Amino acid sequence: MGNALGCISTEGAREKTSKHELNLPPLLASFKGRAGLLSSLSSSENKKKKAVSFDGQLDEQALAAALLFNHHQRNNGNSLPFPRSQSAVYPSSGSKKHGLTRSSSSRPRSHSESLLTRPDQLVNQDLETNRVVLVHGGGFGAWCWYKTISLLEEAGFKADAVDLTGSGIHYSDTNGIRNLAEYVKPLSDIFYKLGEGDKVILVGHDLGGACISYVMELFPSKIAKAVFIAATMLSSGQSALDIFSQQALFSPSHSLTLEAYKFSSQVICTSQTGFSDLIRQPQTFIYANGKDNPPTAIVIDKTLLRDSWFNQSSTKDVALASVSMRPIPFAPVVEKLLLSSNNYGSIPRFYIKTRGDCALHVPLQESMIKSNPPTQVFELKGSDHAPFFSKPQALHRILVEISQVPSKDI
Repeated sequence: MGNALGCISTEGAREKTSKHELNLPPLLASFKGRAGLLSSLSSSENKKKKAVSFDGQLDEQALAAALLFNHHQRNNGNSLPFPRSQSAVYPSSGSKKHGLTRSSSSRPRSHSESLLTRPDQLVNQDLETNRVVLVHGGGFGAWCWYKTISLLEEAGFKADAVDLTGSGIHYSDTNGIRNLAEYVKPLSDIFYKLGEGDKVILVGHDLGGACISYVMELFPSKIAKAVFIAATMLSSGQSALDIFSQQALFSPSHSLTLEAYKFSSQVICTSQTGFSDLIRQPQTFIYANGKDNPPTAIVIDKTLLRDSWFNQSSTKDVALASVSMRPIPFAPVVEKLLLSSNNYGSIPRFYIKTRGDCALHVPLQESMIKSNPPTQVFELKGSDHAPFFSKPQALHRILVEISQVPSKDI
């Protein structure tokens, strides 16, 4: 997302799109038709689907992605043992207590040291919640979390992945999204439906960081912990564009050219730059309301996905993304958030850095961490911008470890 915005060209051709046009990616359109059939699978057949290797054929992987769209109807509760996280963990200067610091040793834990070896051990632990809500980044959809959902559910968690408005298989046209509230409405609806006293662990990736921040301000009592994965972790008064426009500061060999366009009372800043030798071709704005009005969406050049976002991911996952990603709505990217210490600031935040990220550079991630210190910082070595593809097991272990951090110690 960072480089996609960094390489935007204001000369992109206007895309003629009807606001009533679904504009679904072909693969996801087929998923929607197959979801009804999937809901009729027997329990034993579901287990066979879960057993499909991540290294199988692309159609098998696509089926695994489709399974998440009906995961609300199935909850087998199957579980597999797994070790504690071996990722490096660092305390944050913003942590209220220093007792949260974990060892950065990569020594494997013994079986007796593992806190979780069976699903009933997870359920019986004094966890504030075992429900996880996963929020995708710009251009992505709920489909990107299919590995994470499978791993979490096998460990005894209840995992939900949401399609934000105009994303994944959501029916809305991306060009019709006017603000962040409209974009995150499917996520907000989840919280409106939560029972009294129910809480979730809220996880956001990329632009999803701004989305979960917005919801944290609205529903602080319903969120036990918030996790930012290579995400826009904003300070109050910032927009996601404010973060992405800083990319040039961490690529000194390239210059940043900013152009300001004033539409009514709103100033929209766009940039055209070569942040990296890998990312030189411009992205394109969609002007569904005409060139005299603000852009409505950003089209991603899918030929650049491998080098920018998925440089450590498998060919099959890149293929899945290339046929599933949709344009990014523009209005949510430029909207500035007002975040209060009583609401947003009352929720423990955890940041997961992606060390091999070519889209949201590590120095930029560290800059956000310094400006808006979270409770704790984790690190995924060898991960690109999409750890749910490139490092699913390591990401899973960190999410489980975060779920076990006692609230009394935060």
